[in-house]
Amino acid sequence: MKSIAALHDVVTPWSDDLEPSDAELDAIETEMPVVLAEVELLDALIALLDRPAFEFDARRIRRARNRVLAARRELANRTAGASVAGDAA
Repeated sequence: MKSIAALHDVVTPWSDDLEPSDAELDAIETEMPVVLAEVELLDALIALLDRPAFEFDARRIRRARNRVLAARRELANRTAGASVAGDAA
């Protein structure tokens, strides 16, 4: 029996253009606080999958949700401020 993968060419040839551009890296860096806050919230929720929630856990989840909302608000304000900065009042 022959391997099917050995009979086909590579679908996406490797090229140097696959690296992210500077603009894409800047966008990732801008959104990183939101990503980290969401990861923290997921960690808190995953910790509760196999055990009952206690008051401490409820506080941890509530604080993590507040951090996510704050990070999203900061990102939205930063994005809105950047687009409006050149406009006349």
